[in-house]
Amino acid sequence: MTEREKFPADAEEARADRDVTREELTETLGALAGKLDVKNRVRENVDGRLDQATARIASTVSVPAAEKFRRGAEAVRNRPLPVFATAFAVVFLIRLLLRRRRR
Repeated sequence: MTEREKFPADAEEARADRDVTREELTETLGALAGKLDVKNRVRENVDGRLDQATARIASTVSVPAAEKFRRGAEAVRNRPLPVFATAFAVVFLIRLLLRRRRR
């Protein structure tokens, strides 16, 4: 192809080429934004794993137990700080009690 063949012949072709290029760039930017949105990707991954765990619990124990697990997991996801603070306090108290018993 020569340089002349690369350029549109008239203004209408140039506009059509511009519009196609804009659409392609919009799709590309959308795909890149999706890949760079780490928070959303992690959330989707956690949702998938939570669905798998819920299904496994439902098949092993019972459906009501799986529903309780799901509600608990959602509560932890929505408010993780109190759960982690409680877990830290429990571990701290256990270590404190174990140290006192050893003395």
